[in-house]
Amino acid sequence: MSPFSHCSTKWGPAMRHILCLTSSPRRDTSYSNLVAARVLKELRIVHPDSGVTIRDLAGNPLPHIDDDFVTATRSVAGARNGRQRALLEQSDILVDELLDADTIVVAAAMINFGIPSTLKAWIDYVCRPGRTFAYTEHGTKGLLGGRRAILVLARGGLYSVGPLRASEHDESYLRSVLSFLGVTDIETILIEGVALGPESAERAVGSAIRRASAVAGVLAAA
Repeated sequence: MSPFSHCSTKWGPAMRHILCLTSSPRRDTSYSNLVAARVLKELRIVHPDSGVTIRDLAGNPLPHIDDDFVTATRSVAGARNGRQRALLEQSDILVDELLDADTIVVAAAMINFGIPSTLKAWIDYVCRPGRTFAYTEHGTKGLLGGRRAILVLARGGLYSVGPLRASEHDESYLRSVLSFLGVTDIETILIEGVALGPESAERAVGSAIRRASAVAGVLAAA
């Protein structure tokens, strides 16, 4: 059973709207998905009228961007054929989901020191000049200010401290992208060492679930 089976999507007059992105290829057995589902549950307890959109990037992966995508989203002429129009429409849907949310939950497993390619593809679709960031005479400006993000990151080893710290490219990258888009209120929930044995994984998940409750409380108090 999916860890998100208890999370309903509710539209209408909500205190807030939550966008949850999942990207682990392990999906139903994913540690990041498990803890992200707990984050959503805690947030919905605090804000029962919240709307929730869950986008499963592993189950429904986006095609990587190509020349058609660049033409449709960046060129003066814009989309000129059916495929380009479809790519632009898909990008607009994803951007609208992001703009509608005031809380963004990103669940990701570390793969080869970075984020899953499915999540990277989503980032490529939503980083749009004029929509999520702008070019100004003073440089780029993110257009998503006022939003909060919660990163739920699962790692097989230990990367927050110790000799592998320099190889960590998931949290640092996601924080850079979100900050570029104007999101600077970012909380991280780490699930580290899950490949170091069952006991290590159990401790990591337990610690992450406790932090999920704490993070939900912080957002409630804000």
